[in-house]
Amino acid sequence: MASTPTSTSPPPRQGSGPAELALSLGALSLGISEFAAMGLLPQVAADAEVSVPSAGLTISAYAVGVVVGAPLIALLFARAPRRGLLVGLALLIAAGNLASALASSLIGISAARLLAGLPHGAYLGTAALVAASLVPPHRRASAVARVILGLSIANVLGVPLATWVGQIASWRVVFGLVAVLAVFTAILVRCWLPVIGSGPAVGARREIRSMFQPQVLLALGTAAIGFGGMFAIYSYIAPTLTQVTQVPEFVVPILLAVFGCGMIAGNLVGGWLADKGVMRAIGIMLAAGCLAQFLFLVTPMSLPAVAVNIFFIGATSMGLAPALQTRLFDVAPDAQMLAGSLNHSAFNLANALGAWLGGAVIAAGFGWTSTGAVGAILTLGGLAVFGASWFLERARQAETADA
Repeated sequence: MASTPTSTSPPPRQGSGPAELALSLGALSLGISEFAAMGLLPQVAADAEVSVPSAGLTISAYAVGVVVGAPLIALLFARAPRRGLLVGLALLIAAGNLASALASSLIGISAARLLAGLPHGAYLGTAALVAASLVPPHRRASAVARVILGLSIANVLGVPLATWVGQIASWRVVFGLVAVLAVFTAILVRCWLPVIGSGPAVGARREIRSMFQPQVLLALGTAAIGFGGMFAIYSYIAPTLTQVTQVPEFVVPILLAVFGCGMIAGNLVGGWLADKGVMRAIGIMLAAGCLAQFLFLVTPMSLPAVAVNIFFIGATSMGLAPALQTRLFDVAPDAQMLAGSLNHSAFNLANALGAWLGGAVIAAGFGWTSTGAVGAILTLGGLAVFGASWFLERARQAETADA
């Protein structure tokens, strides 16, 4: 089953490159906004005069914003012109981060982080849909990958730089700079994207019904479970490196950058693979990811081994993203914007699931490297869900051939 995005667009006169760059800048601002907040938590806690665990409410508030905002915005603005919607979402990202920079109390900061999270899934889902509509069908996944690339770059460059700025200046400056980047994104989107028509008038009921189609649910389930494996490891990678690998603390950011480089490589390779075959790309990335995460049980004993290992964990995890995003466009032709947005809600659910299960096995006394087993099991679970999707797809194709 292969369908092109329903919101077709005339190709930009200057090619799709500038448009993709503008869209990717929005993904970069979202990546910094989401992930840098974790590194800035001690400073936020000190400013709000609460404990670090209490300040963790700001992280949860952002995740809630993502999960709630993605389907809500997608349904409310399904008929909005795509370029105007993306400009509005970029400005909402700016508003949420500016409010975060100005808030003082824990409740105020948490409310601002909730606002900042609301456009996250809708922006990424819509940006991916628009990017796919600007290129020929056989290059859709690569276009999606180039937009999502902003998230990977955020982990390599944006987050470490933001953490450094937060330490020498203030965490408020970081969120203020993200707001500026989001405004810049809105300007470039307005200037570099062609006029893009609105989505099909199918109605909210029909869009919601589309989300309950078996293949849509299986694709979202693959994301919610399969991505959880990476988060089970990544959430506790810093203490694993210091306690098991016994590296100095200053080496940890370097290894996290290695992880980010793996994400960039995997994102690009995953898009290329998905252009050759979406289902095959999903299967390859899940299988390779399961192996890479299982090896994390032993590789932290050696610095070179764990460096190579975390590169491939990052690569196989992010390599899954463009393929799954494209798969959702294929199986939800009547609700591509909603499906694409919900993919990022599923991603955040995977974050919560992986971090919770990883923490549970560590607390149970199985050791820091036990997150490798949790990661492999979760990714294997994602592979099982994908296997059910593949089986149903083959059965449908066989019925069509017989008919």
